[in-house]
Amino acid sequence: MTDTILQAIDLNKSFRGFSAVQNVNLSVERGRIHAIIGPNGAGKTTLFNLLTKFLTPTSGKIVFNGTDITHRKPAEIANMGVVRSFQISAVFPHLTTLENVRLALQRRLGVSYHFWRSKSVLEALDDEAIERLGQVGLDKFAHVRAVELPYGRKRALEIATTLGLDPELMLLDEPTQGMGAEDVGLVTDLIRKVSAGRTIVMVEHNLGVVAELADTITVLNRGEVLAEGPYEKVSKNPAVMEAYMGVKIEEVGA
Repeated sequence: MTDTILQAIDLNKSFRGFSAVQNVNLSVERGRIHAIIGPNGAGKTTLFNLLTKFLTPTSGKIVFNGTDITHRKPAEIANMGVVRSFQISAVFPHLTTLENVRLALQRRLGVSYHFWRSKSVLEALDDEAIERLGQVGLDKFAHVRAVELPYGRKRALEIATTLGLDPELMLLDEPTQGMGAEDVGLVTDLIRKVSAGRTIVMVEHNLGVVAELADTITVLNRGEVLAEGPYEKVSKNPAVMEAYMGVKIEEVGA
C-alpha cells in the first residue's frame, strides 16, 4: 500500500456552467515528484489552484495527510506544511536575497509582524537564511537585491523562500516558464536537489523537464484525467499524443 500525502477525490470545478475540472481523482505519493501536464486549456491551472486552496471546488474532496482540507484557506494549509510557488516570480524586488528568505523564516516562527523588535532579533535568523540560500546556490548573493538577479536566480530565490517555510509538500507552478536553456537546467537541478525528503507537485509545460524529474505524471485534457503513470508510459499513450499534436496516431502514418 502506497503512502499517499495528497488526494483529490471526484474533484469538480465549474464556472458559470463551464466545467474546468471534471471528476478528477489524484493520489500523490510521499517523497515523490508528481507532474501535472496537458495542452492549453486542459484545466491544469484550475486544478493547481484547487489543490492549493486558491479556489474552492464545486464538489469533491481534497485530503492532505489524512485531513480534509477542502474548505481550508491557503494560509491554513501553509501552516500545515503545504506551500506553493507562482508562475511569476513572487519575491520582494528591493530586498536582498537574505531579507527575502528571512521574511519567510519570520512567518514560520511567528514573528512576521513584530517589526518593533530590535534588529538583533531578525539577525538571529540570518544563519538559517544563509543555509536556505546555500541550498539553492544563492549564498554568495546574500546581500544582492532580488531585482538585480537574473530571472533563473529569482526563481531559485523563490524556492529558497518556500524552503524557509519548511514545507512538507511543495507545489510549483510552471517553475521554468519563460526561461532560456541555461536557466531551465539550473532550476531543474535545483528542484531535484530540494526534493530530497519532500514531496513536490508541479505544473510544467516543458516536457523535457517533466521527463527528467517526474516520478509520476498526470495528463489532463478538457478538465479530465487523460492518462497517468511514468513518462515512458504516458508519452507513448495514443490519446496523449493526439491531445498534444491534434491528430490521431493512425493519421500520422497515413
